[in-house]
Amino acid sequence: MSPMQKKPSTKRRGERLAAMLLSLLFLSTAVFATVKYVFRAPELDKDKPVLTPTDNTPTDEGQAGDPAPAGRVQRDYCYNILVSGLDDDNGGSDTNILVRFDVPNKRIDLVSLPRDTLLHNEYKNNKLNFAYAKGGTELLMSEIENLLGVPVNFYVTVNLKGFIALVDQIDGVDFDIPINMDYDDPYQDLHIHFTKGLRHLTGQEAMEVVRFRHNNDGSGYGTEDIGRIGTQQAFLKAVAKQLLQLSNVKNIPAMVDIFCTYVKTDLTAGNLVWLGNEALNIGMENIHFATLPGDGSGYYKKQSVYVLDAQATCDLVNEALNPYNEPLTLEDMDILTP
Repeated sequence: MSPMQKKPSTKRRGERLAAMLLSLLFLSTAVFATVKYVFRAPELDKDKPVLTPTDNTPTDEGQAGDPAPAGRVQRDYCYNILVSGLDDDNGGSDTNILVRFDVPNKRIDLVSLPRDTLLHNEYKNNKLNFAYAKGGTELLMSEIENLLGVPVNFYVTVNLKGFIALVDQIDGVDFDIPINMDYDDPYQDLHIHFTKGLRHLTGQEAMEVVRFRHNNDGSGYGTEDIGRIGTQQAFLKAVAKQLLQLSNVKNIPAMVDIFCTYVKTDLTAGNLVWLGNEALNIGMENIHFATLPGDGSGYYKKQSVYVLDAQATCDLVNEALNPYNEPLTLEDMDILTP
């Protein structure tokens, strides 16, 4: 493996549209749970092995060793669903959240995967958000499986323009803005100006808040993308709490139309009905948020990357993403730590 190269930080290309993706998932499940569809639990493909590395050492060509089946059986009614928002600027997946929907244990875990997470692959670009641009949802799912050693059973991808429509459709959201936000980007016609504190946000205002990374003078979260993930997760909690109160959804046909327009998924309507009903039974108190642990200050192959803390990541995967009865180990994962 090549040693990590330290270089001065460079300004990333523009502000990318941060996705509040799981709000769409909760919205769809809550909405479909009120519509007369046939309830049907998603079916797991248990014959498909999860590919995990047998050798994390690159070959002469610079690629990781051939993967091998893990030989584990996934628990019934426990699903990993990848929720992704697409970056309209360059075709990558800007935001990725892996959701473990554990019905038997009545628990939903949402783990944010930082967009710059370092991957061990054969491509010139080793960042997670590049995988979608290179090979679409299929490659993105397989890269995450290889990285974390867990199956990704289903996907939900979101056209981010639907976010504003969704928030407006539920009449906005009350949210405690964590910091003062003062940012202008005339090139993108982007203007974000909010004072710290509780505020009722419209769809457009909510998009500005979750998109914010730093002020024009450089102040802000200090950790940029990781700080922004924290705000996204807090906003998702507020949205989920409101959506789980079905009395707030006033216009069911309009919500279904928004979902059909902006969301792509391999889950059927019947699956969504079933998941929505289970989400209501699980309740807000059993929904947990986390972020893959690591360090975003490193460089690898002249790229600014987020390097995972291998053992901490393994611990989190076992706590929040493992769908098996047996614990996973670092040998089941392919975490590159230069």
